Amino acid sequence: MENTPINSLVLEAEVIEVLRSCFDPEIPVNIYDLGLVYNVKVDPSGKVEIQMTLTSPNCPVAEDLPLEVEAKVRAIPGVSDARVEIVFEPPWDPSLISEAAKLELGML
Repeated sequence: MENTPINSLVLEAEVIEVLRSCFDPEIPVNIYDLGLVYNVKVDPSGKVEIQMTLTSPNCPVAEDLPLEVEAKVRAIPGVSDARVEIVFEPPWDPSLISEAAKLELGML
């Protein structure tokens, strides 16, 4: 099979949609709108790198959530690999939550 470049912007949009299907089990909002995803990088070969954080370092899904994210992103057609890096700088705080999610959570 020939290795053809992919449209990184289209694939990034698809990755973000998949991220919106991943939830922190303690909060009924997806991880993207919750502000846990800091960076999504897609290279022309289809490799996806995601920098994300957790609501706290002691989050009960600290081990499972990154694996779930990687598996769901790898399942996207055109993705050749997916890696999640958990970071705690800058620390997450509620100001990172999207306006739509704040409305859903009754914060507005």
